[in-house]
Amino acid sequence: MRLQLALNVKNLDRAIAFYSEMFASPAHKQRPGYANFEIAEPPLKLVLFEHPDADENLNHIGVECQDEGTFDAAVERLTKSPLATGDVAETGCCHAKQSKFWVPQPDGLAWEWYYILDDAPENQDATSSQGVCCGKTPAQDASADQVCCA
Repeated sequence: MRLQLALNVKNLDRAIAFYSEMFASPAHKQRPGYANFEIAEPPLKLVLFEHPDADENLNHIGVECQDEGTFDAAVERLTKSPLATGDVAETGCCHAKQSKFWVPQPDGLAWEWYYILDDAPENQDATSSQGVCCGKTPAQDASADQVCCA
């Protein structure tokens, strides 16, 4: 597993240059208005959404599971816990196909737990099949069981 940090940035090109230099790592994936990094040390999935008018830098946080067994164990553990979780969904979003669910913390910040099924599906755009646009803040723009953004 590795933590995911999704940030809103005002200028994507400038942010990619900054984080590439800071973590000595090139962007793993770039699309219009979107980039992500798979940083080895510290283990981090850094996701950038270009939102020039965003009021906050933090978009959302999450946990990327590296294999299906780890994801399934997290689903089982968290759905049996007293924490409220969203339903597990398989979705196409943010230029990848994923299984994911959301766990909102007490102050409303939603944690995304996900496992990537296909990192580069053909014809994948930046919206889920439900029309929820990637880059929205789960706690503010949709319910905790929304299926988009990684």
